[in-house]
Amino acid sequence: MGLTLIEKILLKASGKKELTDFVYARVNFAFGNDITAPLAVKEFVKAGFDSVFDTRKIGFVCDHFLPAKDLKAANNAKVLKDFAQKYKIKNFFDINECGVEHVFLIEQGLVSPGALVVGADSHTCTLGGIGAASFGVGSTDLAAVMKEGSCWLKVPHTIKFVYKGKLNKWLSGKDLILNTIGKIGVEGAHYKVMEFSGPVIEKLGLDDRLSMTNMAIEAGGKTGVVEPDESTVKYLKEIQGKRFSFKGSIKELKSDKDARYKEVIEIDVTKLEPQVACPHLPSNTKAVGELKNVSLNQVVIGSCTNGRITDLRIAAKILKNKKVKKGLRVIILPASPSIYKQAEKEGLIKIFMEANCIVSPATCGPCLGGHMGILDKGEVALATTNRNFIGRMGHPESFVYLSSPAVAAASAIKGRITHPDEV
Repeated sequence: MGLTLIEKILLKASGKKELTDFVYARVNFAFGNDITAPLAVKEFVKAGFDSVFDTRKIGFVCDHFLPAKDLKAANNAKVLKDFAQKYKIKNFFDINECGVEHVFLIEQGLVSPGALVVGADSHTCTLGGIGAASFGVGSTDLAAVMKEGSCWLKVPHTIKFVYKGKLNKWLSGKDLILNTIGKIGVEGAHYKVMEFSGPVIEKLGLDDRLSMTNMAIEAGGKTGVVEPDESTVKYLKEIQGKRFSFKGSIKELKSDKDARYKEVIEIDVTKLEPQVACPHLPSNTKAVGELKNVSLNQVVIGSCTNGRITDLRIAAKILKNKKVKKGLRVIILPASPSIYKQAEKEGLIKIFMEANCIVSPATCGPCLGGHMGILDKGEVALATTNRNFIGRMGHPESFVYLSSPAVAAASAIKGRITHPDEV
């Protein structure tokens, strides 16, 4: 019997000849951020560890609260910087060179197709968009991995999603994943791999693929993955430049034709409209046309889900020569300095500023209700982020809707949830 792509990666990482239900697997890269990694450092010290497994295969990305919003945030970054200096960890990133981790780490060439990656952040699953096996772990797990370089994993079953048909204008990977979560629910892929495939995915750009794998966790998935192809290699060469070092064979990073799947789900996207997830679950999805009377206080375009350059290009295309609704807060968050620089080079930042948006340095801040866009009681936001749970962006009596950058930009102009064709 054949193996899925994730099973192949785990088998190789285990060093065994056959795959068992549980594997002790060698990790290619492990990372944490300025919220989760300080806890890992604390557990590392508590356990009495005095060395790390590889100074080049551990990363700390201070992306949630830098520039520091308070003393706690400043201390967290200092804890990581001190630890990195003590153990000579090469990949410490703070405000001088940083970005939203799930975008930034790929840019830095630290994650490659076929790699086994663990991160102390639930959206580590994003990295499956380039064909990596990427799993979110707890801070204690990260502490152990930093020492041992390996971790125990229960081998997950895989659900294969096959997307057919033709994507209509304005549709993106974000619409596909919102629609999918709406169909299967927030527990529909519990501890499963969501393998995205089919002719629609094959034509989908890498930024859109990464948006889809990013939200696998919102369906309860252990991770998401797309088989890498030549467009994956081209994408990595373009964004990594001299950092590009992948020397493996893309042809080997495929699920076998006789691989066993827990389920195969086919989805025809031909009649799909832009999707919006309504409060308070990512699965509470509706077509944008059903929500045209929802007024907004804030729009956020960015995050590890939709803060890449193609996302900003789409938003700028809609906002060009227009103004956002008076009184509406519109926050643009390029996901890394390189994306910010590219957006500036292409004139996108100017478009956003002339439309009266606020452009922020790369941060996860508003997505988790941390800073840079907190909602007060009764306020309503539309965001290109990945979660809209109760209190996610601030007050427990606020409301968060999720959408693609196209819908978010159109809605920013009208001040209400709006189809892009309406502006």
